[in-house]
Amino acid sequence: MPLRRQVLLLAAAFTLSAPAAFAATDAALKAAIASPNRPAADVARDGARHPYESLIFWGLKPKQTVIEVSPGGGYWTAILAPYAKATGGTYVAGVADLANPKLSEGARKGRADFEARYADEAKYGNPQFANFGPVSGPLGAPGSADIVLTARNVHNWTVQPGVADKVFADFFAVLKPGGVLAIEEHRADPRSEKAAGADGYLNTATVIAIAEKAGFKLDAQSEINANPKDTKDHPFGVWTLPPVKRTAPGGQPADPNFDRSKYDAIGESDRMTLRFRKPA
Repeated sequence: MPLRRQVLLLAAAFTLSAPAAFAATDAALKAAIASPNRPAADVARDGARHPYESLIFWGLKPKQTVIEVSPGGGYWTAILAPYAKATGGTYVAGVADLANPKLSEGARKGRADFEARYADEAKYGNPQFANFGPVSGPLGAPGSADIVLTARNVHNWTVQPGVADKVFADFFAVLKPGGVLAIEEHRADPRSEKAAGADGYLNTATVIAIAEKAGFKLDAQSEINANPKDTKDHPFGVWTLPPVKRTAPGGQPADPNFDRSKYDAIGESDRMTLRFRKPA
């Protein structure tokens, strides 16, 4: 192999592995993950979600402003908010857009419940909340965030025309030059040509294309959250798998006769873990 080719391959390998392999141990992050305040159900998922390795890969550091978009049940919130408190950083959750007159009462209540869950300053410091949705305004002041993180959400935005482009433009605007867009997403079979995520899975190439269209540059990919047992052909999409464990089509009652053994044995989905940067 020509020397130049060898050098290029070694440089690429270093770029992909350096954040996880060479970062000094972050004791504050380990303490946040080990906190007894985290829900037991979240802790049980750590084996599939690798919180320490993922956050180190994404470049989390003390004193950063981190915006998590669509935090769902708060898996990452229960780690990132205490970490921000302990290290002088800021945690912001991009949640239901209260300025949207069409927002459902259920979504409004969901946001209120979420805010209440993290209202204990002794545990979570002072987490902030930003409106987020298909017609929401900016996530924050332009160039104010170090990291924007979103986990298992991009597929929701690809099934609504124009929404993915809008939200990725919002991510780009709020990040500092050199800031990181951290994405975890259910990974489709790379041989598929699907561009929308109706079953919860997306092609890695699709996610990269959306991010690059917004102006981001792919910085690294990781197999931290890979699951080779995931066949990605489940009757109720990715939601057949844990933790959702769906046994009937969405909106229908659970089927008590559905045999879950195959899907429980697979575990959580195979996921891409991507790090993008806003050019400096």
